Amino acid sequence: MSSITLDRVNLYYRKRQDRRIKDFLIRGNSRFGAIEDDGRVHAIRNVSLEVHDGDRLAIIGSNGAGKSSLLKVMSGIYPPSDGTLAVEGKISSLFELSTGFEQEQSGWKNIYLRGLMLGETPDGIRQKMNEIAEFSELGDYLNMPVKYYSSGMYVRLAFSVSTAITPDILLMDEVIAAGDASFLDKAKKRMRDLMKAAQIMVLVTHSMESAKSMCNKCIWFNRGEIAMAGTPKEVTKAYIDATVPK
Repeated sequence: MSSITLDRVNLYYRKRQDRRIKDFLIRGNSRFGAIEDDGRVHAIRNVSLEVHDGDRLAIIGSNGAGKSSLLKVMSGIYPPSDGTLAVEGKISSLFELSTGFEQEQSGWKNIYLRGLMLGETPDGIRQKMNEIAEFSELGDYLNMPVKYYSSGMYVRLAFSVSTAITPDILLMDEVIAAGDASFLDKAKKRMRDLMKAAQIMVLVTHSMESAKSMCNKCIWFNRGEIAMAGTPKEVTKAYIDATVPK
């Protein structure tokens, strides 16, 4: 059984000390989260949420509403400032793909390190290294430190490793652009396969059609809070009615 449970979770970001004048002007009114008197941004506000086997959850909302921050809390990248997070199952995160990569190390070494970070065993990732290398189509470039990679090569490697492990829980932030057209076709197919195989999927998206066609649950996230939860049809309609000019 896989699950994600958030209980009264809050997340604060520490702002830089040299706060600008507009920080004071927008305190408490920003769509990017309220700025507290001590300069912290309150990015996620007292969120309680449960996701279980079979759930396909869409998270919608405006830019800066806190959707990606919520996804990062679920993945464990950001620990809650307070409240509790409980996760059962192996997670694959198709966002922040560069997390865990060592710039001075070769592509081969980074395949290994990233695989371990994603929860694979040392033997397991060694058995998958050749398949990951083949999928990435990077060839001899895997012998080079990744600091010399182009952005396209970097994304290819990161995507290839991140999608080589079949997860219990799949966390995604929009569609990933992973190189040229031929590689993008492969990437899309692999993403579809992962979505089918995962017990739980959480998708942050600006596409109302994706939310309705790919998911069975939906939350509208606004200024770090759940403004509405329900079926994708209900929530996307309410969101469009509230945000799209008539």
